[in-house]
Amino acid sequence: MPRNANSVNMKKAKDAYHHGDLRAALVAEALSLLEKRDLEQLSLREVARNVGVSATAVYRHFPSKDDLLKALAERGLAMLGEQQQRAAARAEGRTAFAQTGRAYVRFALAHPNLFRLVFIHTPARLRPGKGSAEGLPASLLKDYVTLGLGAKASDEQVFAAALRAWSLVHGLAMLILDEQVDRKAAEAMIDRVIG
Repeated sequence: MPRNANSVNMKKAKDAYHHGDLRAALVAEALSLLEKRDLEQLSLREVARNVGVSATAVYRHFPSKDDLLKALAERGLAMLGEQQQRAAARAEGRTAFAQTGRAYVRFALAHPNLFRLVFIHTPARLRPGKGSAEGLPASLLKDYVTLGLGAKASDEQVFAAALRAWSLVHGLAMLILDEQVDRKAAEAMIDRVIG
């Protein structure tokens, strides 16, 4: 057997991957795959193959599929928050708050698998008096609700109002995703329901 017979496979794997942030590349590829298929069909091996690394390389960053799913959920929340923030920036006052709700539903419709994943892999975080690990979406919700209720509102009042607003947009998103509301009428429904 030639002296460097085993080096061929190692060199091939090394040559296939040239960018510096493997973790980010794996998350990006998994997000891309989630756009095309259900969560159950997502495989660490396929993610690795598409990025051009061995399955072993994936396990250094994500010891299990669940670890990758948690990273995807975090990225999904960040994407949702960014979309809500952009929508609010194009409006003012109460209209801005309504735009964050509309952006929430539109995000769900544009990324249904990622949207569902976010709520499977993140614990409930909307609690009065506690900081939210959820990040931007929860901050926007709390800030707009507090603004609407006024500075004298109690934590419990803010929580109840935030939960009411979240329930409205989340419920509408789920009804559309689950085809309880006609998908063709969804855009008009979003504008009519979220006022």
